[in-house]
Amino acid sequence: MSIPVKLEVFEGPLDLLLHLIDKHKLNIYDIPIVIVTDQFLDYIKKLEEKNMEIMSEFIEMAATLINIKSKMLLPVEKKEDEVETDPREELVNKLIEYKKFKYIRDKLKVRQMDAKKVIFKEPTIPAEIINYEEKIEASQILSNIDLSMIYNIFQSVMKKQHNKIDPIRSDFGEIVKEEYTVNDKIEYIIDLSKQYQTISFRDVLESQVSRIEIIVTFLAVLELIKMGRISIMQKEIFDDIIIKYKESC
Repeated sequence: MSIPVKLEVFEGPLDLLLHLIDKHKLNIYDIPIVIVTDQFLDYIKKLEEKNMEIMSEFIEMAATLINIKSKMLLPVEKKEDEVETDPREELVNKLIEYKKFKYIRDKLKVRQMDAKKVIFKEPTIPAEIINYEEKIEASQILSNIDLSMIYNIFQSVMKKQHNKIDPIRSDFGEIVKEEYTVNDKIEYIIDLSKQYQTISFRDVLESQVSRIEIIVTFLAVLELIKMGRISIMQKEIFDDIIIKYKESC
């Protein structure tokens, strides 16, 4: 009689790949594709997921890994003046972007929990927000959007909100906070983007009343991007970021 094994649950194929890389302390920029592919395939064989949409994502990634594996194992004839490209490059870029995205979300969730009950007399911008660019070198996130611009907007809105705090009320120390949920803000952003077709990322954040509400709204925007419910665009590098609802969803 076989013993049932409980598999770890992953958010998607990129999440599983990052887990395998971290678990075996592998270099994300030099992935041993044979080992990772074999372990990835082993996981999806054991997966009893009935949701075909979720399964299709894992199967698609498995096909990508097998394709990369075959390219790396088979000898390739190099033409003169041809620049050699690493077949893993696109996958590595996706993993870096996903790792960044996950880092952002997790740090903001921690910040949300810290700020959920009270606001303090001298609130400060989290170090993760201020120093994030120094820790992660990649400069893009989803559709050529400048990641630093997202954080600059978020940081400036948070600073403005801090300046709005009444110094007299702040002397009382702690102020009980209202409760906001990511789901509520997801509905709010969808309704807003449906109504106006396109909306300003900065305007959405600045319209929030409190710092915790700004953080929850930012988390909602990230979640909607991940869900594919909205797209974000930026015409020029220093332009505002525009949010657009995806009609097909």
